[in-house]
Amino acid sequence: MTTITPPTYVTQSEEFYDKPLDPNVAKRLIGFVAPYKWQLLFSSFLMLVAVLSSVIGPYLVKVAIDDGLVAGNYTVLRNVVLIYLVAAIIRWGFIYWRVNIMARVGQSVIYDMRKLLFEHLQSLSLGFFSRYSVGRVITRVINDVETLREFITWAVLAIARDLFALVMIIVAMLALNVKLSLLTFTTIPFMILATVIYRRTARIAYRKVRAAVSWVNSVLAENINGIRVVQAFSRQAHNYDSFRNYTNRYYLQTAINAAKVAASFLPVVDVLGALATAAVVYIGGTAVLGESITAGVLVAFVLYIDRYFEPIRDLSRRFDTLQSAMAGGERLLELLDTQVEVRDAENARAIEPIHGGVRFDNVSFHYSDDPTLVLDGIDLDIKAGQTVALVGETGAGKTTIVKLLARFHDPTSGCLLVDGVDLRTVTQRSLREQMGMVLQDPFLFNGSVKENILFGRLNASDDEVIAAAQAVDAHDFIVGLKNGYETSVEEGGIMLSVGQRQLISFARALLADPRILILDEATSSVDTQTEQIIQKALARLLKGRTSFVIAHRLSTITNADKIVVIEGGRIIEQGTHTELLAKQGKYFELYQTGFQD
Repeated sequence: MTTITPPTYVTQSEEFYDKPLDPNVAKRLIGFVAPYKWQLLFSSFLMLVAVLSSVIGPYLVKVAIDDGLVAGNYTVLRNVVLIYLVAAIIRWGFIYWRVNIMARVGQSVIYDMRKLLFEHLQSLSLGFFSRYSVGRVITRVINDVETLREFITWAVLAIARDLFALVMIIVAMLALNVKLSLLTFTTIPFMILATVIYRRTARIAYRKVRAAVSWVNSVLAENINGIRVVQAFSRQAHNYDSFRNYTNRYYLQTAINAAKVAASFLPVVDVLGALATAAVVYIGGTAVLGESITAGVLVAFVLYIDRYFEPIRDLSRRFDTLQSAMAGGERLLELLDTQVEVRDAENARAIEPIHGGVRFDNVSFHYSDDPTLVLDGIDLDIKAGQTVALVGETGAGKTTIVKLLARFHDPTSGCLLVDGVDLRTVTQRSLREQMGMVLQDPFLFNGSVKENILFGRLNASDDEVIAAAQAVDAHDFIVGLKNGYETSVEEGGIMLSVGQRQLISFARALLADPRILILDEATSSVDTQTEQIIQKALARLLKGRTSFVIAHRLSTITNADKIVVIEGGRIIEQGTHTELLAKQGKYFELYQTGFQD
């Protein structure tokens, strides 16, 4: 099979496949199980009883042969068989009981973990989501967490069980015959060597598999999200070939390689077990013929050899799960350790009901991973209730200004104040509860029209929802839908036109009744007729609110109280539409070339 290199965007933890296991990862993952320690302790007790009932089996066979069959004692034979059956029933019952408990514990731990991950993702700043694809995030929350569920549910106690069983079997073998035990233990050095080689190879293989799964999910999510563009440009065949021959084949290759590694270890264990059994049968059989040991001891010892290698084989399989779980655990903890770039100060307070005065005081900003200034020395003073239009060429810094106002980022230097209060001294939630935002491509959640409007204020009544829709001229088209306000818009609002989605987003913003409103290219994606409807909605939406409008259409900004022209991250002009045209500067140039209707 042709070797396929991994994707270029893999993170550092996904790229360094041969990084040794970190004990801190295991320690932190075990921390998720701490709330269920009593269930684990009880399951451990059940496990110990089940192991003891299993280990005692070969010894009972020895007693049945030597003291029952050979001695011709029917009573001993019968009693031993009954004890053997009781031990088997106890083992079955306790295993069933333990599996049920651990299944519930595993599901509970995964519930807790996904809840924590979702909460953390909700708090992460926008910069994180610009660096991480949706597919990779979903891989961590779904696939990696599911891997941990399997490990917690089945592998944790299984590893403890195998180790305990191994110790008990060794004790039983030594008690039966030291010479045969030492003969069996000669395989241990070879077992350790095989385990060391397998451990390193498996660690690399399973990290590659986790990275490949992330890549597949990322490409899949990207193609589903962009399906309209894919179909519009007839890229289905090309994308399919790319996914089949490169993305999916890379996952296939890594998964097969991991399976080969796993498959190579078990035959080694089986061969060593067969060699040990053959040696014991030959030497033990000679001893039986010489009457130095009984036949029952030899049979019991052979059974113990099989049981001696059984936990070793099981531990090798659990090691597969352990490697996969540790690889997934590293990725989950990396996600949980991702720092929130915009944090509330320790003494942050809830901002009072705001009037809407906004001041940018010598504000500069650059992204943490790029020292190039996006905004440089922005000074802007907006009175409460004013409408401000931000204009300029693409990349000038308009959207960054409103992102700073919403505290999606904090200024690198300078100060941003609302009603004279530095935004870094108040909680983000109290600020954003009094702000509204309508984007160029409004996002609607899977649910009804009413639920999407209520997103702005969940406790609003039906009458208030209808009033908000009527105020932005959305009511008429909503009642014309199949189920009116209860019509499902599907994910992203795919069942509605761009203009209809925009009007619903206006109704959502109006219902929330924000004191500061941000409109980011809110009319650039609609036709002229729809824009006329939206302009009427905008007039109602902007009334009495401090509003920041980013637009490329003259009709959207003509009536603004202040127009601010941005170029290269700096304010080069500001004033009213008439004042700026009279200056015949940059705004006049933009008006002549790009803003005229």
